[in-house]
Amino acid sequence: MAPHTSDLFDVQLEKSLRLEAPLAARMRPQTLEEFVGQEDIVGPSKVLRKAIEQGAAGSLILYGPPGAGKTTLAEIIARRMNAHFEPVSAVTAGVTELRRIIDVARERRKFHPVRVSASNGVQRQRTVLLVDEIHRFNKAQQDVLLPHVENGTLTLIGVTTENPYFEVIKALVSRSQVYQLVPLSEDNVRTIVERSLRDAERGLGAHRFRLEPNALEHLARMSGGDARIALNALELAAATKKPGSTITLEDVEDAIQARAFKYDTTGDEHYDTISAFIKSMRGSDPDAALFWLHKMLAAGEDPEFIARRMIIFASEDVGNADPWALVVSTSAAQALEWVGLPEAEFNLSQAALYLAVAPKSDAVKRAMGAVKSDLKQYGQLNVPPHLKNAPIPEMNPVRGEASNGVKRHGASVGYKNPHAGPDHVVEQAYLPDRLKDRVYYEPTEQGFEKDVKKRVEAARKAIRKTSGPKPL
Repeated sequence: MAPHTSDLFDVQLEKSLRLEAPLAARMRPQTLEEFVGQEDIVGPSKVLRKAIEQGAAGSLILYGPPGAGKTTLAEIIARRMNAHFEPVSAVTAGVTELRRIIDVARERRKFHPVRVSASNGVQRQRTVLLVDEIHRFNKAQQDVLLPHVENGTLTLIGVTTENPYFEVIKALVSRSQVYQLVPLSEDNVRTIVERSLRDAERGLGAHRFRLEPNALEHLARMSGGDARIALNALELAAATKKPGSTITLEDVEDAIQARAFKYDTTGDEHYDTISAFIKSMRGSDPDAALFWLHKMLAAGEDPEFIARRMIIFASEDVGNADPWALVVSTSAAQALEWVGLPEAEFNLSQAALYLAVAPKSDAVKRAMGAVKSDLKQYGQLNVPPHLKNAPIPEMNPVRGEASNGVKRHGASVGYKNPHAGPDHVVEQAYLPDRLKDRVYYEPTEQGFEKDVKKRVEAARKAIRKTSGPKPL
């Protein structure tokens, strides 16, 4: 029976669209043999590769940076399973669409045999559901999938740039194999670029372009492990050249211009980079701190977020070792508000360098932790009577012992005004009785805090004459 005219038209249209697709889409691998990178997951003798080759891969969650091959690998798996491939985006797919896919998948399992064997009988066609950006599904949407993944109606392949252990419900993660894909190496990117130059059917091979070695190195380096960036730049550079000509370093530099940072301001890269920035300042490495700061700025990170983190760092990691750290960081935040980018990059850079080279102390953080621990353990402890506020003006003594008026009401009875004592310190309990000997703040020997430590020790000695302070 001759093919229907509309079927032939559809085939021709699909072929035409493939040829008109961007180079990166045309060069997408169709088989495991074409797949480049991720050797630790799908290299020879790896468990997942064997499962794919046998058509036995179960539900998977693939996570990693853009351009690592997550979607491509999912499509290859579906083809090897001889399964119906159903791609959806978590951004646009709702519960209604998911239920429709599940219903059709259930019918497909009933009425569409793939093959018949004497050992296994009739094998029905499976449905591979690829959910792109699965971390964007809410709990209700993920719950819809759960029973159908569990009973085999669907083979789920979730693709995400986020860590699924944080973003996907535990029940769905526990029913899937989770694999982390890593950025492609520069060698991987070189291989893909060179293949695209040779491939006459899908790539640029018919045009017989030559690529200067330093241009190839530039593409591999500046792609940041994302082959699509390299191929897009190569295609743009080639569009300006005649067939048979040489694509130079200058051509690809113009095409790629500046490295397209793979940086999601709400994802793992966001948290990883700010973590590297903070740890570099904490480690007193001004060079690294400046590098991570400007990586974030170049990638479009919110500069106010960076400024807020520096203000926190000033107290958490520098503290009283250099009280000016807080002043400098808040001034940088204010300068950012007044001046704006790009000029405020100077202010943010100055603050980051100041914080990196400042003496470090975590005494504030440790003191806070100790206080919170006691509050959690002892709960509500009453204010000692002599520290209570006097409710009327005549009950507020200016100096010395409380007035008779205060004593009658019981508030501030026995309070000693420190300004009446030598060095403006008097023996007096300021903590609740249960915690009277507690020490929370333990100044370090770093920077200005070394002098603070001497003053604190002298004051404690005068305040707590009867018994020495007891650190936690």
